[in-house]
Amino acid sequence: MKLVCISDTHSLHRRIPEIPDGDVLIHAGDSLGQGSLENIEDLNDWLGTLPHRHKIVIAGNHDWAFQEMPGEARTALSNAVYLEDSGVEIEGNRFWGSPWTPTFMDWAFMLERGEPLYQKWQLVPDNTDVLITHGPPKGIGDEANLGFKCQNVGCVDLLARIHQLSLKAHIFGHIHEGYGEYLRGKTRLINASTCTARYEPRNAPIVVDV
Repeated sequence: MKLVCISDTHSLHRRIPEIPDGDVLIHAGDSLGQGSLENIEDLNDWLGTLPHRHKIVIAGNHDWAFQEMPGEARTALSNAVYLEDSGVEIEGNRFWGSPWTPTFMDWAFMLERGEPLYQKWQLVPDNTDVLITHGPPKGIGDEANLGFKCQNVGCVDLLARIHQLSLKAHIFGHIHEGYGEYLRGKTRLINASTCTARYEPRNAPIVVDV
């Protein structure tokens, strides 16, 4: 199964130079610009033009409509499966998606480090094959330039949870500077951020076979 991974498109999806074909298109959050229902409708129209047989979307910290008007948001996203602390099985592979990231300023789908995030990661089933989170685990594709210094801002409890799982792939985004593919043991970890740190949609989709 070929996964085509993107993230952090911020409503600039139509400016992505090329989307490779594959079996499953995965968007790991921050698909929206202003976070509005209109943004979702435009995203949905675009998704409908893509050839992938399956499409999965999770929310990110910019995706306010999924938090503030979840019913309307899910209805508007008719061309993809939306996962929020939930899963779907596709052709024998079990996917799980979760939008949560550690609190930073005042954005959507954020929780305090420690017990609140720990409890979210405990919801991930032990038999998950492909994990999709918006944020990265601690120390992997998570180095952010905070202006005065670079800092690893990923979640340590997420890192601990993926070490307990036998994942084929873990796909995330959130930290644009961390774009790329990483390998820990047999697990492929992918920061699929499409936008650069300057919010330019220049990073190519990452394709992974599972």
